[in-house]
Amino acid sequence: MNPPASASFTRTSVAVVGAGPAGLTVANLLRAAGVDCVVLEAESREFIEQRPRAGFMEEWAVRALARHGLADRLLETAETQEEFEFRVDGQRHTFRTAELSGRRHFVYPQPLLVTDLVAAYVDRAGGDARFGVRDVGLHDIDGDRPAVSYTDPRTGARHHISCDIIAGCDGARGVTRAAIPAGRTVLTRYDHGVAWLALLAEAPPSADGVVFGIHERGFGAHMARSPQVTRYYLQVPPGTDADDWPHARVWDELHTRLAAAGAPPLTEGPLREKVVLDMHNYVVEPMAYGRLYLAGDAAHLVAPIAAKGMNLAINDALLLAEALIAHHHGDDTGLTGYSDACLRRVWQYLEFSQWLSEVLHGASSGDRFRAGTASARLRRLLGSRPAAEAFAGLYLGEEADL
Repeated sequence: MNPPASASFTRTSVAVVGAGPAGLTVANLLRAAGVDCVVLEAESREFIEQRPRAGFMEEWAVRALARHGLADRLLETAETQEEFEFRVDGQRHTFRTAELSGRRHFVYPQPLLVTDLVAAYVDRAGGDARFGVRDVGLHDIDGDRPAVSYTDPRTGARHHISCDIIAGCDGARGVTRAAIPAGRTVLTRYDHGVAWLALLAEAPPSADGVVFGIHERGFGAHMARSPQVTRYYLQVPPGTDADDWPHARVWDELHTRLAAAGAPPLTEGPLREKVVLDMHNYVVEPMAYGRLYLAGDAAHLVAPIAAKGMNLAINDALLLAEALIAHHHGDDTGLTGYSDACLRRVWQYLEFSQWLSEVLHGASSGDRFRAGTASARLRRLLGSRPAAEAFAGLYLGEEADL
């Protein structure tokens, strides 16, 4: 066997680990401001541009990206949703979020956003992004000479990048959070006690937008993705094997949980994805250690109950990029306050997600108290204009810092 090639040594201002929405947003903003950066991603470019992920973006996030020239295709092609529907006790209840809040959801799956952000950074701005890297390691993150190293899978060469700051944007299973020594951050976890069977059906949507079905057998949901594809969810016990849900069982249960008077029948189709997702959250506090700053799922995970994850990642990225640009010009105020600024919105969204979880899952909990309080929350939501306005504002995301 030939010995590995000699290591190479380079330098940049910011090493961005992870090419998801957070890392690519940071990289694009730094590049536009003239701050040198390198993006490292364990997967191939083709993989991250096709990886199935969530698709709801809050209007404030879209507008923020647009201000930086990163939302042209999104604004041209994304559908918007201005209402959704609760189905409970065989009845349909339309909830008009745009009317109540003045804002909308944009339906734009994460792979499309990632494709746009990669193109903006690599193809148009000539940014340095290295895909498919292996054995990423972080060094001296609490010292004066932080660095990131990795192996090039094509050559076997080891590369060492020294930098001023490391942006950890590599998700829940990445290496950056794991590089923080034990006891230097606190990880708080909350388990909702349920799981969702996430389904992608090759079938036209059976409703205009989102439908939340609240049923004693468990929560069910319908979410239009395209004229030919629909996302469905079914509440299942934690630890469920997706293989225990064949085609017929899935559709029988969806018909039951989403049934309501006057609702059009569901259009069935082949299921091209079946994945069980345990509904849990976690938060890392603080979101920084030494010269390492975490963003997105590396710092916090929000169960997809309220479709907040990608929006929080973008919020982190905007704050981190602004702080890094200021640092480049000698002002560290933003970096000092970065974690606190992010966590205000993180905790607000987590609280809302927990509240909505009780509304959606209470009826099937087997606990009469939880079922009763969940029903009371829903009645208040549907019967009180002030309650509905407050809910709509949180559901669609607040523009200002929380």
